[in-house]
Amino acid sequence: MSLKSPVSWPYPAVIAHRGGGTIAPENTLAGLRCGYDHGFIMSEFDVKLSKDNVLIVLHDDTVDRTSDGSGAAADMTFNALSRLDMGGWHSSWYAGEPLPAFSQFARFILENNLLCNIEIKPCPGREEETGTAVAHAVLQLWSHGGVLPLVSSFSRQSLAAFGQHAGFAPKALLADTLPEDFENLLTSLECTAINLNQKNLDQQTIERVHAAGYKVCAYTVNDYRRARQLLGWGCDAIFTDELVRIPADIGAY
Repeated sequence: MSLKSPVSWPYPAVIAHRGGGTIAPENTLAGLRCGYDHGFIMSEFDVKLSKDNVLIVLHDDTVDRTSDGSGAAADMTFNALSRLDMGGWHSSWYAGEPLPAFSQFARFILENNLLCNIEIKPCPGREEETGTAVAHAVLQLWSHGGVLPLVSSFSRQSLAAFGQHAGFAPKALLADTLPEDFENLLTSLECTAINLNQKNLDQQTIERVHAAGYKVCAYTVNDYRRARQLLGWGCDAIFTDELVRIPADIGAY
């Protein structure tokens, strides 16, 4: 297979995982602001659909782990979800923090000239419709400017659906390890990058991805020495929960 042309890559070397890493409740506006306050100009967060088809920011299929409620997010309306306390599990300081809509995250990002990685995290059985909904939202919310988000997913179906409606936006396939047929996969999904588990990344793998003309990002890097090692090998970006021990400008050192 012929090599791809070099791709445009406006994203920084270090990205805040789930908004504010572990120093604030994940996937909340408080976390997003916290990442910004710590110097991170780019954040990663998870998006899925509520029962009434509102795009929400939430990682798990259920709300049990990160709220005072229980049950599947796919079975709850946005009105019900927005009444949950998404911060008390983290600390009393964040008690009462609500579950945000994706549009609220996008508004903060655009108003502050930030960047983001939207991970499409569909509820089971809603892969295609979630990818389509995210595409329409990106088309609307970024219509007046701003650096386009990097859109990623473990779901190839979601990425394909997103690409059908917003193919201009950069995409990344999420995977635990580098698939043997990664070039065919990334070509078919029209991806710019692949986001891989840092535990399974070495210099040879990074060089292999680069030789094929793609970018490679590593999740989730919470050890300072490992972060320096991966960036030294040429990894294009890392995602981290450790917003204090791994500073946003570590890539410049």
